[in-house]
Amino acid sequence: MTSTAPDKIQLRHRMRTIRAEAAARDPDAAEKIAALFPMKLLERYGPVVSGYVPINEELDPMPLMKRLAAAGAELCLPRMLPDGGISWRLWSFGEPLERRPFGLSEPGEDAPVTTPTLILTPLLAYDGQGNRLGYGKGHYDAALAALRSEGRAFACAVAYAAQQIDAVPAEPHDQPLDWAITPDGSVPLFMMRNMAALKQG
Repeated sequence: MTSTAPDKIQLRHRMRTIRAEAAARDPDAAEKIAALFPMKLLERYGPVVSGYVPINEELDPMPLMKRLAAAGAELCLPRMLPDGGISWRLWSFGEPLERRPFGLSEPGEDAPVTTPTLILTPLLAYDGQGNRLGYGKGHYDAALAALRSEGRAFACAVAYAAQQIDAVPAEPHDQPLDWAITPDGSVPLFMMRNMAALKQG
């Protein structure tokens, strides 16, 4: 099988630029996604919601997380483990965060571990089939695979509309997204994936 790694490396460089340009064009994007997010997803896939603390030009999910918390969601954030895995730690607004490697801000090691059922994910790009382009370490793919092996886990990308591209190179270990929320509205990726599968069948 031909490796897709070189394609992904080039695509990551391009998508970092595209994401930065989108962020500069839309300074109110975080508030827009908070307002547009369909609360039916919390009803169906909550109550434990994982968010993230944005770095670089990642779209900030914090206004959305505040809305979800006000509606009864239990919030958590990822904490990187020494082996490269992710543990999910309960967190509420106002609680302190630790500065960790790579500029990450994460809950402390003593924060309670939980299991999210609705996961807000950062990314560089995604496509209509739910393929996600991350940063190349595979942390979210492994964490999502573990969550899905134990039960329900609904993955929702938080992204600018410009981050949706025609095709993201996919590998067997990649975990598909179920939804994307952008400042322009929702993209129901699992529905699009199912329709594509029906057409192929």
